[in-house]
Amino acid sequence: MLRLVIFDCDGVLVDSESVSNRIIAEDLTARGWPMHTAEATRRFVGTTLPDMRPTIEARLGAALPANWAAALRQRIVAALAVEATAIPGALAALRSVQAMGLAWRIASNSSHAEMAAKFARLGIAELVAGRVHSFTDVARGKPAPDLFLAAAAAEGVSPTDCVVVEDSPPGVAAAVAAGMACLAYVPQGDGAALRAAGAMPFAAMAELPDLLIARRRRAA
Repeated sequence: MLRLVIFDCDGVLVDSESVSNRIIAEDLTARGWPMHTAEATRRFVGTTLPDMRPTIEARLGAALPANWAAALRQRIVAALAVEATAIPGALAALRSVQAMGLAWRIASNSSHAEMAAKFARLGIAELVAGRVHSFTDVARGKPAPDLFLAAAAAEGVSPTDCVVVEDSPPGVAAAVAAGMACLAYVPQGDGAALRAAGAMPFAAMAELPDLLIARRRRAA
């Protein structure tokens, strides 16, 4: 039975990855690894800053400053507070899920500070209050299942009664590892890679309520 929908944040609810990855690309370029936003997105989508560190240090051949992640996060938070926008149809889909009587939560590899800036910018801080889970709350971020399992536990729901809405390979891997069904938002392309990883792709947020209704009917 479907009882809980767990949303990823970046790329699912908030169009913020272009902002974050632009800043990451600027930082790495300044440190000697020339990079454009598109490459940063390809390399690091769905990955936490701490998990990026080994790859970056190996490429640079030197250790990053101890405060690298914290300082970069501050820059990202400041930019998101003025640049973040909603994924088309995402907020309507979120409210539709709530109107269906389904519990919902948000589980993200972003920090709480980053998400607070995004949600304040979108005007939904009150709506999401008490429903937000960050990788900083658990031992391991995605692709480990910890975040999604924590969200299910907070709601008192079995993983088999959850559906995750994701958009990245690490997120899909985390959902599969958690034993949860996964819908993958893929606005461009056929989503073959995410389908192969275990998710069901869909192209527009307007489709999400009907997909959840159909899933709930099949499970009844």
